Amino acid sequence: MSFDGITSMRDALTDGQVSSVSLVQTSLDRIEATQGTVNAFRCVRAAMALAEAEDADRRLAAGERAPLLGVPVAVKDDTDVAGLPTRFGCDGDIPPAREDGEAVRRLRAAGAVIVGKTNSCELGQWPFTEGPAFGATRNPWNTDHTPGGSSGGSAAAVAAGLVPAALGSDGAGSIRIPAAWTHLVGIKPQRGRVSVHPYTDCFEGLTVNGPLARTVADAALLLDAASGAHPAERYHPAPVDASAAARREPGRLRFALAWRSAFTATHNPLHPGIRRAVTALAEALARLGHTVEEARPRYGLIGLSFLPRATAGIAAYADRHPDPSLLDARTRSATRTGRRLAGRALRAARAREAHQHRRIGALFATYDVLLAPTTAAPPPRIGTFDTLPAWRTDLTMAAACPYAWPWNVLGWPGVNIPAGFTQDGLPVGAQLLGPAGSEERLISLAAQVEADQKWYERTPPPGDHRKG
Repeated sequence: MSFDGITSMRDALTDGQVSSVSLVQTSLDRIEATQGTVNAFRCVRAAMALAEAEDADRRLAAGERAPLLGVPVAVKDDTDVAGLPTRFGCDGDIPPAREDGEAVRRLRAAGAVIVGKTNSCELGQWPFTEGPAFGATRNPWNTDHTPGGSSGGSAAAVAAGLVPAALGSDGAGSIRIPAAWTHLVGIKPQRGRVSVHPYTDCFEGLTVNGPLARTVADAALLLDAASGAHPAERYHPAPVDASAAARREPGRLRFALAWRSAFTATHNPLHPGIRRAVTALAEALARLGHTVEEARPRYGLIGLSFLPRATAGIAAYADRHPDPSLLDARTRSATRTGRRLAGRALRAARAREAHQHRRIGALFATYDVLLAPTTAAPPPRIGTFDTLPAWRTDLTMAAACPYAWPWNVLGWPGVNIPAGFTQDGLPVGAQLLGPAGSEERLISLAAQVEADQKWYERTPPPGDHRKG
């Protein structure tokens, strides 16, 4: 199985070494061959994708060039693709979208061929990708384990080599967590960097779209292609050039290494394998000339801002479902909470953001980058959350994943980079986190670490060897 990235595919297409039809057909064949094991896709656009690939080959033969012309990619099934339902992990009769979401429109404008939509847990709530509507999406490194969530389908598809890169979304770590658990680069960009259209604001500002890929250059290229807000959206950050950043040296930087997470009212001990991996990464950064010191961001009770925004976002999506009785009981519980908090509590949560920017951002007067584990635990086994009620699900996932969500409250960028493996061979990751608009610095730094660590050289074992 080939694990070529979008950068190498683009170059091969441009040079006439390969056709888009062959790349897309190979992707479709791999998807079909792994649906019974990895189960990464909710729907596949086989006929339409091949027709678009034929058109891309004609355009390439005529000398036309575009950043992703003819390259197969996937998008998460919370993103509208014209003619397909946006099920977002749900069961029920969901009508097809009438038009592409802005991010998909931009990917198409860059020449990408969308081969299908990847699985997400129901309304993107949990760090696993399982549900009665589609089954369980499994981790290509070990199919007894989850790839994470909620962008688990996108992560599994890239990690298994089904597509070279995919779009995901991140409302509480939903790009960074599955990237960590599948040995990928995952970029959570600045709020507004990649459109969430047809919405003007997503999950009360918590959720952003971003790329998952095996290399920094590929993630940066997909980010550049997808970036840009719809005119009706609330946030319009100044543009960045992620691909150029991936080719630059970051300079010598000051790192704050944060072992302690924000308060979650749970017991979340850090897995020793993750501590060892992140410590080794900190030592590598020091060897590369950076200064690394232990420090602790002043998070305060930031969870009081997260909960009203997250549950109000769930309620807004649930209220659009044609038959809410089909939703998971845990979703219905979160919906009730969201409705209760949708008034004064939600307004107060959003109003506190400016103060949180100042308090937590004070760290960046001393340091350039915050380094932290992406998760406290390795990927759980499939079915871990199956029989848990809502409150136990929330506590269990908060204990496993306490590090990522504060950056969603802030709306600031973060990048997961692979940090290594546990003794059981399960991937784990580390976060590079920065203040507003710091994607270029984080991407440049991630590329430097990638050149040193060469994590892209390691891929999942094939076939039955993935189970254990």
